[in-house]
Amino acid sequence: MKGQRSQFFREGIFLPGLFSIIMATAVHAQQPLQQPSVADSAVEIVEMKQANLLSKREGFDAQIFTGDVIFYHEGAFMYCDSAYLYKEANSFEAFSNVRMEQGDTIFVYGDYLHYNGNTRLARLRDNIRMEDRTATLFTDSLDYDRTANLGYYFEGGMLVDEENELTSYWGQYSPDTKEALFSDSVKLVNEDYIIYADTLKYNTESKFVDILGPSRIVSDSGYVHTSRGWYNTVTDDSRLLDRSEVYSNDGTKVLIGDTILYNRQTGIGEVFGDMFLEDRAQKAILRGNYGYYDEKTEYGMATDMAYAIDYSQGDSLFVHGDTLIMITDSIHREVKAFYDVRFYRSDLQGVCDSLHYASVDSMLYMIGDPVIWSDNNQILGNRIDIFLNDSTIEKAIVRDYALAIQDRREQDQFNQLSGRDMTAFFRGGEIYHVLVEGDAVSLYYAVQEDSTLIGLNKMESAYLEIDIKNEQIEKLKAYAVTTGVMTPLPLLNPEDTRLEGFTWLDYLRPSGPDDLFRSNERRSSEATEPRRGRFEREDITL
Repeated sequence: MKGQRSQFFREGIFLPGLFSIIMATAVHAQQPLQQPSVADSAVEIVEMKQANLLSKREGFDAQIFTGDVIFYHEGAFMYCDSAYLYKEANSFEAFSNVRMEQGDTIFVYGDYLHYNGNTRLARLRDNIRMEDRTATLFTDSLDYDRTANLGYYFEGGMLVDEENELTSYWGQYSPDTKEALFSDSVKLVNEDYIIYADTLKYNTESKFVDILGPSRIVSDSGYVHTSRGWYNTVTDDSRLLDRSEVYSNDGTKVLIGDTILYNRQTGIGEVFGDMFLEDRAQKAILRGNYGYYDEKTEYGMATDMAYAIDYSQGDSLFVHGDTLIMITDSIHREVKAFYDVRFYRSDLQGVCDSLHYASVDSMLYMIGDPVIWSDNNQILGNRIDIFLNDSTIEKAIVRDYALAIQDRREQDQFNQLSGRDMTAFFRGGEIYHVLVEGDAVSLYYAVQEDSTLIGLNKMESAYLEIDIKNEQIEKLKAYAVTTGVMTPLPLLNPEDTRLEGFTWLDYLRPSGPDDLFRSNERRSSEATEPRRGRFEREDITL
């Protein structure tokens, strides 16, 4: 008989006697429900499709169905072991082995379901699993709005697909757009990295993460701090905004920028807007409005207001150029600068077209109209090589053509020295010895012990050595054929006070780290023919 009753119920055939008893029991005195009736609404009625047993409890405003219960409403089938159907409210409660199927795309499982046919809102509780073709959502409290086709949880949940596992306290998922929004203690776990976030959006089809709040991406190679951007979890490409920060795994290297394009697999970052690249182990900083960095080769490049800082020695060296390249390893560092190069250190300043600094030997190589200043001394030539140590400059070698000028700090009076090659030795930031090799010519003001100025001495020889003390020439040695002429001051003509090629370029001298960002263009009367440097621009390979 039980089997016959179930069969009749499945086919929608109600026995007249049983139907009359149920209807009589259902009619009792009560206040009308405070929501629109099904008859007056445009929504469809929840349909009972199947159950093994129908019963009614005295004083209980619901039909009770048990055993293989099936409901249908607007394209969705809902299954359970037992249910309460509230016909006037067009809703039901489902218990145990709850399952919702919407076509062949969405499947939801749980222990309890309250479904409202008027609002098309399904409230599921306990051991919930929501599946579509791309992902599975696990939670204990899920509200599924069928009108918006949107499911959301608010007491913790997990979304899992073939690439990632995402957990958060609050979240929502749209099966139509495949987009999930997560908030509060968000964690995305991938086999290669973990993302911790305040708020993020994830697309289960494209595998794109939209970062919408403070977040941290952690992997074996390093970690990223950002508050806005996107991340492709398949290709590991990312676009990070709002001054994001990329760190190496040991924290010694950091890359910061307004916008960073970064690939975690290749380790290549491209920065737009106020780039800051620091190697804390090698104590070097590279900055610019555009930058490029390869963390695997430790190659960095900056341009547009670019400058580098080396703070590994006792005095920091600031270098600016149109384009700067910095290459570091665990031991050494190289900095190359191209075009309108300017540098500043408290004891040494300079300008040139191209510069190369190598920490392996603490050498600074300058070409392309190089000029250096130290105290009241200026040295220029075709090429200048500078030896540095931890605290100051040791010596400067000027090759192929050299001209040294010392400002006597008297009106229009300069000691001068020129030749083929020149080596200037420094102590405490001041020149104390100069060696000129080949075609040496000196022009200096002779002073007696009581500081009385005698006249201007001009000397020519193959080789020349000068000792300097307290900014005065203390000893001069000349070798090979020598000529010397002393001219008293009253007999001096203006042209006698300058060596060939004399040019005092103090107006180009950087006065501090903030005076690096201007042109090295000389006055038209002092311009030289452009020379091609040896540190070529083609060295920049992206």
